[in-house]
Amino acid sequence: MLASIFFARFGQIFTSLVIKSGSEHALSLIFQLFSPLYFAAPACFYLYITGFIHNRHRLTKLELLHFLPALLAIIHVIPWPGSKILNWTLITAQLRDSGYLFLTAENGLFPAYFQSAGRPLLTVIYLILCWHAILKFKMKDDQVNHDDHGRSWIIFLLKVATFFQLAGLIPIVLKFLNIPLHHSFFIISNCIMLLVILMYALHRPHIFYGYLLVAIDWDTKEPPAEMPVSSQEKVTEPLLLMAIERPKVKTHRQKKLNLSPAQTANYALLIKEVMESEQMYLQPGLQIIDLATRVNIPVHHCSHVINNYIGKNFRDWINGYRVEYFLRQYPLQSDKITIEAIAHESGFKSQATFYNAFKKEKGVMPTVYFSQGTTGGAV
Repeated sequence: MLASIFFARFGQIFTSLVIKSGSEHALSLIFQLFSPLYFAAPACFYLYITGFIHNRHRLTKLELLHFLPALLAIIHVIPWPGSKILNWTLITAQLRDSGYLFLTAENGLFPAYFQSAGRPLLTVIYLILCWHAILKFKMKDDQVNHDDHGRSWIIFLLKVATFFQLAGLIPIVLKFLNIPLHHSFFIISNCIMLLVILMYALHRPHIFYGYLLVAIDWDTKEPPAEMPVSSQEKVTEPLLLMAIERPKVKTHRQKKLNLSPAQTANYALLIKEVMESEQMYLQPGLQIIDLATRVNIPVHHCSHVINNYIGKNFRDWINGYRVEYFLRQYPLQSDKITIEAIAHESGFKSQATFYNAFKKEKGVMPTVYFSQGTTGGAV
């Protein structure tokens, strides 16, 4: 879905170059080839957004209806027998001077406004649907790639798409207000925005990790060479037996990872050792990519082990460590600082997050827990 959006953008750039060259024959081919993709791109973007937040990998039969505009576009550009011959000289001139938003010349089977009004209308409708889907759906940590990383990516992508799509519709507003259109202003504005996005991407490259930037582990049969030998030797026989006896659920993601039971057990032991020995959970902004980088394994392997072997999502898992650390510190510091201060030292970002995590781990709120005289256990 995401690739189709990039192809559509490539088609727009390619069409602009052909228009500048003045080649009418080339324009007729490129225009007719990419027009259906222009009508499909808004739907593809919406389906990517909704599929991402709902963690779906396939389209439903009902969702195929979103491609009806693209089907109409195919019908529109096909040179049907007996149809009127198009004036590509006029079409080229109008596209060069005003762009497709003000195309009045007949360019296919349907009236000219099928292109000039249909494409902007679809863009606005699907942008609204995308924002509605994001705002309506409460993206929990265990629903969006099990951490805040997926949330950052999808919001970033939607903001960038919204800016560029709405910026492309500004000429309509300017014409309605009788304000002169300066193409150089839009070109400069788009270039500045691209530079801002590039600087942001260089500053926070982890947003793209797993989505536009994907790490591939080519050797999935043996543990990675970077794994410390001492950690591999510490895998005890009972731990290996647990990995072998664990029932295998044949999901699409597990099949793709193709991790052996022994390697999964190795990863699990190494992840726990690093988390406990270095107390990484005390970092309030800890992300799964930070842990995977420290352990030197791919992020998707790290996520798979935590979710399927340890049995928790990443956020609940590290919050469990934080709660146990809090329980160890509370008797030592309760007469000096508040519960909230100890919770912050334990790695919790906010008071609400701490209370929710504590109740999820222990079943009761901290005040009730201590009033009952309960003692904490290990993670």
